[in-house]
Amino acid sequence: MITKEEFIKKINLIAKDIRKEYSLTQDEMSKIIGISKKTLVQSEKGRRSLEWTECLAIITIFCRSKILQDSLGGDPREIVQALAFENSKIIYPLVKPESYWWSDLSKKEGFKIQQNIINKHYRLITSKNELIISSFDYEEIIDYLNILLKKKSKCNGSKAKKKIST
Repeated sequence: MITKEEFIKKINLIAKDIRKEYSLTQDEMSKIIGISKKTLVQSEKGRRSLEWTECLAIITIFCRSKILQDSLGGDPREIVQALAFENSKIIYPLVKPESYWWSDLSKKEGFKIQQNIINKHYRLITSKNELIISSFDYEEIIDYLNILLKKKSKCNGSKAKKKIST
C-alpha cells in the first residue's frame, strides 16, 4: 500500500518527465498546473517538494500520461481517491451514465465526435468509448480525427500491399 507521502514523492520524481512527455516548457507547465515557474523549477531541481494539491493538479490534467500510469500501475485518479478517502467512511453517490451529458455530433470509421450538453466542450472517442482528445475548439477535434484517419488509412494500405505481395 502506498501512503500519501510516498505518492507525493513519486509525483515529484516524475513531474519533469511528464512535462517532457507532453513537450511542454516549464512556463507552460507551471501555468497549466497553477504554480509559478520558479516553484516548478525548484521542484524539478529537488529544492522544493510539490504539495498534495499540486500533485492532484498533475494527476487530474495528465491522467493519460504513459509515464504517470506506468509509475502508478494504472489510472492515477483511482489511487488519488483511495488516498483521499483512506480514513473516511463515505457513501459513493450513484451517477447517471456518462452518455447522459453527451450529444453525438458525428461518427466516422470507428470514431465518434460528441459535445457536452452542459459546458459545450467537444471530445473524440473510439467506438469503445475510449477518450482520445477533448477541447473547446471543434476544429481541433476535426483536425485530430483527420490525422487519425490518415494514419488508419496508411496502416490499412500497407497491410493490403503486404497481402498482395505475399
